[in-house]
Amino acid sequence: MDELILYVYYTAKPGCREQFVREIVRRGILTAIRNEEGCLAYDYYFSAQDENVILLVEKWASAAHQRVHMEQPHMAELKTIKEQFVDDTRVGRVYLD
Repeated sequence: MDELILYVYYTAKPGCREQFVREIVRRGILTAIRNEEGCLAYDYYFSAQDENVILLVEKWASAAHQRVHMEQPHMAELKTIKEQFVDDTRVGRVYLD
């Protein structure tokens, strides 16, 4: 199986960057994701240049694991948080042999 790395670029609503990630942590979503089968890494990073930009780096054992991840109940909860705090999302993918 090929590992999958996702780079998710979020543009938070003005002043909401930290609140977005804090809410994900507070609700236990980050821990739930990191405990999913096939999750090798799931980390948020803040831009030093733009106070509204967040980078999420996800690493999965396979694309199949990531697809199962997207169907988890906590991902629906994350979607509602995202709607509250995020203006834009872009995703990049890298597959590793």
